[in-house]
Amino acid sequence: MIDTAFLITAFVTMFVVIDPIGLAPLFVALTQGVPEFQRRRIAFRACAIGMAILIAFALFGEAVLGFIGISMPAFRVAGGILLFLTALDMLFERRTKRREDQTEEDHNDPSVFPLAIPLIAGPGAIASVILLTGQKPGVEGLALVLAITALVLGLCMILFLASNLLERALGKTGITVVTRLLGMLLAALSVQFVLEGLSNFAPLTG
Repeated sequence: MIDTAFLITAFVTMFVVIDPIGLAPLFVALTQGVPEFQRRRIAFRACAIGMAILIAFALFGEAVLGFIGISMPAFRVAGGILLFLTALDMLFERRTKRREDQTEEDHNDPSVFPLAIPLIAGPGAIASVILLTGQKPGVEGLALVLAITALVLGLCMILFLASNLLERALGKTGITVVTRLLGMLLAALSVQFVLEGLSNFAPLTG
């Protein structure tokens, strides 16, 4: 049986952290004046590189943590705090400002930096895939997390390709409202990660 609750949690977490809707206007800014065929290539390359990075951390992130002596409950608490700070940035619009600052430099090909890193596969997304794979260990959990991540990045690429239409449809106010709603969801999810980490940490210290 597929764990529906885990699927929903994983999808909401990855969607909110990567924030495809918030990235779409930045993609427009980074690819202004770029021919349509090249814009499609940049969108595909950015999502592919971001996915490769997240796959690597989903596969080896927990092993690396174990090698350097960090327990999964401790990382869950730290990751939850990191996601909570990201949620605060979204609620108070600091995240959008920081992302815009990262796009100010002129890049011939923005697919690797700043699109793939750090806008798609940033610290929040990396922490999320490690937390989610640790929440449901085993091949099934790993497959579900990677499938959900691929789905979110697929949506991200679709929104990149339709970013002009999305920006006109939502407008600046609409994008701000959506970002703040996603920030509220991420804040609640981050607190849940911290509580789960503390509850799993208690038996280790008992």
